[in-house]
Amino acid sequence: MFTPKIPPPDTAPTPGTSLVPPLTGLVHPPACTCHNAPSAPDPVPAAPPARPAVQFTPGSLLVAAAGGTAVVLVVGTVLVSMLLAVAITAASVAVCAVVLRSLLNRPNNR
Repeated sequence: MFTPKIPPPDTAPTPGTSLVPPLTGLVHPPACTCHNAPSAPDPVPAAPPARPAVQFTPGSLLVAAAGGTAVVLVVGTVLVSMLLAVAITAASVAVCAVVLRSLLNRPNNR
C-alpha cells in the first residue's frame, strides 16, 4: 500500500531528458534606459485657474445661521434626552437594589 508505484518503462522519462522544453529565442529588454541620450525635461504643468471666491448675500448668511442653529438645537435635544433616559434608568435600578436589599436582609421582619 505504501510502496511507490513505478510507471511502466514506456512512459517513464529517461534520466538525461527533461519534461520541460528549454527556452530558446527569449530576448529581455534592457533594465533601464539611463545610458541613452538624455531627453528634454518634462514641461511644467500650468497652474489651474483660480476658483472664484464664495460670495455670501445677507439672505444666504441668514439661512446659514438659521440652519446651524436648528442643527445645534436638534442635536442638543437628542443628547439631553439620551442623558435623561440613562439617569432615569440608573435611578430606577438604584431603587430596585435598595428594595431588594431590604427584603433580603430581614425576611422575618415585615
